[in-house]
Amino acid sequence: MKNGIEIRWHGRGGQGAKTAALLLADVAFKTGQNVQGFPEYGPERMGAPITAYNRISQDVIRVHSNIYHPDYVVVVDETLLESVDVTAGLKKEGAIIVNTPKSKEEIMEHLKGYEGDVYTVDGRKISVDALGKNFPNSPMLAAIVAVSKVMPRDKFITEMRASYEHKFAKKPEVIDGNMKALEMAWETRGKPVGVMFQAIKAVIIRAGSSGSYCGVTGSGRV
Repeated sequence: MKNGIEIRWHGRGGQGAKTAALLLADVAFKTGQNVQGFPEYGPERMGAPITAYNRISQDVIRVHSNIYHPDYVVVVDETLLESVDVTAGLKKEGAIIVNTPKSKEEIMEHLKGYEGDVYTVDGRKISVDALGKNFPNSPMLAAIVAVSKVMPRDKFITEMRASYEHKFAKKPEVIDGNMKALEMAWETRGKPVGVMFQAIKAVIIRAGSSGSYCGVTGSGRV
């Protein structure tokens, strides 16, 4: 896509892949970009594989379909590597980010010879250490923003604060903790992503309830 990027998310129901895609679309729209964010469901149940998508562009987006040749892929659940061709159509100029404690070398056999950049992020450890529960979507959201450079750090931080202030208006400690986590992630910018995101103390975005369709799309400046 000219003057933009396409992202495909792979996860399971209840892990928040859909929520992360919708939040990314919302934040990118507020920075003045044109966006799409929408999921594609298989069986609508907890743990079932789901796919979600983002298009983010400086130009008006006129395509309305699933994404078959993404610039980036985010894998929220590494068990999907064994059952889903997560690199299908992925551009070699792009990258794949996998939630796993394993190294790049340990997962390469599941990536079907993909020649582009591969990043691993231990999203489970990050979220469990921070909150005692496994909600890996937020570490993965931070990872894709950093890797894709889809928006500048300051704009990302500003819009994320506004989002959390709205969502957690009566819980200032949650806002402060989440913003501290984002700052920690960006302070280590420039290090390998697998190292960088060990520092994140996980902004937790709980997955919303499933529906037959839920999406975000926006055009024009805000």
